[in-house]
Amino acid sequence: MVTDAGYEVVAEAENGQQAIDLYLEHKPDLVTMDITMPEMNGIQALEKIKALDPNAKVVMCSAMGQQNMVVDAIQKGAVDFIVKPFDEPRIKEAIEKALKR
Repeated sequence: MVTDAGYEVVAEAENGQQAIDLYLEHKPDLVTMDITMPEMNGIQALEKIKALDPNAKVVMCSAMGQQNMVVDAIQKGAVDFIVKPFDEPRIKEAIEKALKR
């Protein structure tokens, strides 16, 4: 859906630590990150990415029922969140909003 919206995906991480490593390697304009990941969850990875780069733009992805974690992510610097199951117009809206910041 991200590439269909006209954006390039430069990397995909399998866990939170890999997300941090790939962020440092690629310095993407935007990160989309799941809250639930192995080894290090998305909230922890968000905190570390924001500590490394306070200007990092991160959109969190969550399942229904994770509202408390979504609020935590926003408080820790996420610019937006997308709830699963994904809706293509909502993904495009979140990306555009984040990139304008």
